[in-house]
Amino acid sequence: MAASNKKLKVCDKGHQFYKSSDCPSCPICEQERKPADGFLALLAAPARRALEHHGISTVEHLSACTEKEIMDLHGMGPKSLPVLRAALEERGLSFRT
Repeated sequence: MAASNKKLKVCDKGHQFYKSSDCPSCPICEQERKPADGFLALLAAPARRALEHHGISTVEHLSACTEKEIMDLHGMGPKSLPVLRAALEERGLSFRT
C-alpha cells in the first residue's frame, strides 16, 4: 500500500482537513457555502468558484458569455457545460454567440 502524501491543513475557521495539493480551499467551508438552489448549486465547487470569481452569479450574467469564455475559466470542466446550457434554456436564454 502506497504511503499517503496528504498533509493536515487548517483553514481560517479552524476546520482540519487533509490535502495532497497546494489548493487552500477547505472542503468543509466549501460545503457550508454551497448554494441550496439555483444553477450554481448544481456545479462542482471548482466550477462554482470560477464563475463566482468572475462575477457570474445569475443566468443573465451567464448568457452574456460565450461557451468558449466559460470553458476557458480555470476550474471549469466539460461536465459543467451541459448543466449550464440546461439552466440557460430553462429561463429561455442561451450563451452569447
